[in-house]
Amino acid sequence: MPAAAAPSRAYDMYQLSTHLMLRAIQFNDTHDRAGRGSAVQVYSGWSFREAMAKLMIIKTGATMPSLKARRGDFEDWILAGMEIGPAQAEVCDIAAGHQLPKPSGAAGIVITGSHDMVTDHRDWSERAAGWLSEAVSKGVPTLGICYGHQLLAYALGGKVDYNPRGREMGTTEVTLLEPAVHDALLSGLPSPFQAHLCHAQSVLELPTGAVALASSPWDGNQAFRVDDCIWGVQFHPEFDADIMRAYAAVEGHGETIEVIDAPLGTEVLKRFAALALG
Repeated sequence: MPAAAAPSRAYDMYQLSTHLMLRAIQFNDTHDRAGRGSAVQVYSGWSFREAMAKLMIIKTGATMPSLKARRGDFEDWILAGMEIGPAQAEVCDIAAGHQLPKPSGAAGIVITGSHDMVTDHRDWSERAAGWLSEAVSKGVPTLGICYGHQLLAYALGGKVDYNPRGREMGTTEVTLLEPAVHDALLSGLPSPFQAHLCHAQSVLELPTGAVALASSPWDGNQAFRVDDCIWGVQFHPEFDADIMRAYAAVEGHGETIEVIDAPLGTEVLKRFAALALG
């Protein structure tokens, strides 16, 4: 009889340890949400969380305060476009000083846009560039958006600087290039398709080995891929027309900026979420 009791005690201890772990995670999630006023969890560095293999959103800034109050921030738009819940993602706000996690602990990585410039070489941006290089070497599915697209290219040896044609702003036609025909993220999209853009700097030279996937009349490197699961897109798939109009009103310098619906952006985000999260 004593021999039969040991497995029962071991099972009870397993249940208890699992229960305590889940309670700890639940407490930490609640604490994060209370601290940020957001349902999106903020990375705390816990190994339990890394084991859960969530999408990691590397936040490189914040949107305009007036727009944030009305529509939320970059990470909210990304998750809405992907049609996934906050529980499936962690946010690491590197511009606010958050410590970068181990890239191997993420199911996938998204690097947001920013109001900063890659050529400012801010300390947090330079640290993120080194981190991204490591993430790429480990084959973690990655999507860089606007600033994130440029930072990814810079991290891998590409050239980023002000576009000699000037700022690209509003809704623009993006044309797929031949390699996009069989690309997991962009294949099957109509060409050209409408996309929202708001940037002064561009990827002027792609990293060695990168494949150009899309272009616009203003920017020859609207999208690129490295290996099979690393993408950068200059356009904003997380923007809708309302968000684009808000940026055009502030950064358009009084010019008339064309803004129309560009619904295919969310298709790009949903495809990446499916690739990263399964």
